[in-house]
This record gives sequence, structure tokens and C-alpha cells, in this order.
Amino acid sequence: MSDFWPSCGFNLLRKGPDGRLAVTDDYLRLYYLRPELAPVAESCDAERRLHASLMDEPRREVSAAEIEAVADQDARENYAVLLRFRERLLAAPDLEAFYAGLFHGDIAVPPDFIYHTAQVILRSLLDGTQNGLEARAAELFFRMQRVTVNEGTIMVADAETVARHATGAGLGDLGKLLREGAIPARTVDLDVLDAGSAARYFERDERFDTVLNLNQGQPGGLALTGVLERWVAHFHGVRVTIVPVREIPDEEWVWHVGLDAEASAMLNDIYNGGEVDEERMKRIVGLYRMEFRDPIVMRPEVAGSPVFLGLAMTEDGTLRMKPQNLLLNLPLARRV
Repeated sequence: MSDFWPSCGFNLLRKGPDGRLAVTDDYLRLYYLRPELAPVAESCDAERRLHASLMDEPRREVSAAEIEAVADQDARENYAVLLRFRERLLAAPDLEAFYAGLFHGDIAVPPDFIYHTAQVILRSLLDGTQNGLEARAAELFFRMQRVTVNEGTIMVADAETVARHATGAGLGDLGKLLREGAIPARTVDLDVLDAGSAARYFERDERFDTVLNLNQGQPGGLALTGVLERWVAHFHGVRVTIVPVREIPDEEWVWHVGLDAEASAMLNDIYNGGEVDEERMKRIVGLYRMEFRDPIVMRPEVAGSPVFLGLAMTEDGTLRMKPQNLLLNLPLARRV
């Protein structure tokens, strides 16, 4: 069995009979050890005492006076943010309920914490997988990607990794490929995952330095649809089938969900009769057809109809998925 993303803390959580994740003291300690909170050489005695006490009793109440006693203003603010996050986290029955609840009303949680929570949930959903393409596809849910399209080939790579190796020195041919789009994918060798090299993902899973081909019918694109199916099933308790499509037939288009802000805006414009120019249309990197295996779970007025999903990059070639859209915007008769 392949383990991956060990630093995300999945192994510190408890999985219940329903597959949902319960927060443990050790999982809270993982947050206290983040660079924003871990004491440094300049930390005052009050800050060190506060940190040590939380490591000892991760759920203990912290008074306003204890926060005010910390000399460094940034440290005080970091503790205040973390403790608000902890309060909301512990108020939820499980990690999934916490995540889903973040998108109702004001989101007062740092984006990094939201992305981390999505990563841990995905790690649980993929526990036991031997398919590195699934794990790589799941990165789209919580890490921004850079997209290149070269002669119809759609490639995505981790945006932070690309930025870090902008000169190409750190990634060999990969950096140059993504900046110039001038090198055929086959010459990047194992940097591009395919069916034959997928197992190599688990040797470099926390480096986030592999490239995925999202073209229709390719193993990478099929892996993404599989992860999307698992995500929907886990949060909503319904089974769906998701397949890539080249276009959305007008006669079937009754509901759509954008998987990112760009796709949401574009699909809304088209659906409402607006004009979308050719250059903007080129930003679409994936269209998908979702069908519910049991239409009774859908709203009566759309039961039996497909739901179309869109994925698109921004004008500068970035892609930031919003998997929460599949929690909020599906036409379900009943929310779980």
C-alpha cells in the first residue's frame, strides 16, 4: 500500500465507520508546529509558555490576557487566528462538516488552512490507492496550477513549483516547457505522469513537481474525473458518473457548475445568452458531463438531466479549482 502526503497529518486523525475524519490532539499539535506559531529565538517567555501549554493540552482554553502577554504583535495575531480556527474546527462533528461549513456565510479562515483541510480529506478518500495519477489529479483540488496548451495538448503543473524554478534550473526541461510551450511532452520523460510512470508519483509525492495531461480520454484526465466522483459521493452520499465531453448540447443544458471562478463566469455568460469571444473560449481546459445514478436524489424539476461541469484557466494561464462548488451548487433534493 502506498503512503503519500505524510506531512498533511492524515495519519494523526481518526476515521469513523462512516469514513469521516475526527480531529485528534495530535492533529491540533500539527497546527501549533506551523512556522507561524512555532517559537523562534526571539520569542518572549510568555510566547514560549503559551506554546508549550498548547502542545501539552491542545484543546485548552486560552485567555485574552495570555495572548496580550506575547510581546511580538505578529505572534499575537497568529495565535488569535489559529484559536478562532480551532474553535470552529472543534465545534464541527468531523473534518468534512467543518470544511463544508466554511462556505456558508463569512469565511474567516486563512486560505492555506482551507486548502490543507481539502488535502487531508482527499488523502482519506484516496487511502490505499496504487494509482499515482489519482493522487496527482487530486492536487488540483488544493494547489494552484499553471496550464500550458501546446498543439492541443493540455498540461498542468504546480504553480508554486513552476514559479520557484522559473529559470528551468530546478526542473530540467520542465521549467522551460511550461514557460515556452516549445518542447513536446514526451521529451520531459518521467516529469509527465502517464499510465506507465504513475507509480513513480509516490517517490516524489510531496515535491509537487510532476505534470498531468488533462486531454480528453488521457489517463490523467480520467483520473481527475474519478477523484471528482469520489468527492461528490463522500460529501453528498450519492453516486455519480462523470465523463469528459467536447461541448454542451443546448437541448440538454439545464444545469452547470463551474469548477473554478473562470469557468463559472464563462458558463454563466454562455447560458444566459451572452457573447464569449474565441480567445476567452480557448481558456476552457475541460468540460464534463455528470449523471446521477439515482435521479431521485435530484430536484424534481431537473431529475434525470445531466449536470455539466467546466474547468478553465485564467488569462495568465493559472488554474485554481474550487471543489467547494460541488458542495454548494449541485441540484440535490436533499443536502447531506
